[in-house]
Amino acid sequence: MRIFGFSLLGLLAIVDLASSQVTDVPSSKKTDLPMYRPALLGTGANSLINRIDTQDLIKKGQKDAAIMFNCSVRKTGEVEWSGTYRGTPDSKLLDQEVRKRLRDAKFIPAVYNHMTVAAIYYGTVTFTVVDGRPRLRIFANQQAEELVKESDFIGPQPFYGPDSRFTGFHYPADTTPVPVDGVALLEIKVDALGNPQELKVRSEEPPFLGFGDAAAADFGKAKFIPAFRDGKPTVCNVTVPVYYKSPNF
Repeated sequence: MRIFGFSLLGLLAIVDLASSQVTDVPSSKKTDLPMYRPALLGTGANSLINRIDTQDLIKKGQKDAAIMFNCSVRKTGEVEWSGTYRGTPDSKLLDQEVRKRLRDAKFIPAVYNHMTVAAIYYGTVTFTVVDGRPRLRIFANQQAEELVKESDFIGPQPFYGPDSRFTGFHYPADTTPVPVDGVALLEIKVDALGNPQELKVRSEEPPFLGFGDAAAADFGKAKFIPAFRDGKPTVCNVTVPVYYKSPNF
């Protein structure tokens, strides 16, 4: 598990019920769905924000912590798969709770061109204890500068389906002599229509085993639900960690 590159000081002030992530885009078409909408937490009983048991975390001794995660959100809003990574020190209990609750969480599905699509959601969970009471927030991005400012920013989300040739993450089996886990860090510029403009591999670990090339190939085929800032689609530059789990041989 890797460590965040940002400070947790003063991160939390209120419980986020995800209302700021409910976004709409005006459309000229006669449809109930907008042109674009990222996958969102939602506010129902099955929303991840409402499923995490903060009282139990306090009872078990969880202190201030944060964890990043991603998940594949189906057209129905159900989670197909999920994973956590980049936890702060002593975030084990929060990590376990987030993993557990993601299994049966329900999201608001992403929308592209007025149709629901399956998409990859990138999120950050932050937890703190203030005067003995838990405070929890979930952000729909993983950018350090946005998290520190607690911005109303939703990162771009690669999606499956119309106009996108994204088909998921493909382990570089042909270039790895032994099965190992790997990660590549990509820097991606995405315009306000969801088109990738630039893509660079910033790092890969372990090096020289093809993880950077695999990540570039996977995301090079993708189109994105654009990033949203204050409820409106926007151009953005983001860094995205891409994790590859070694296949079972």
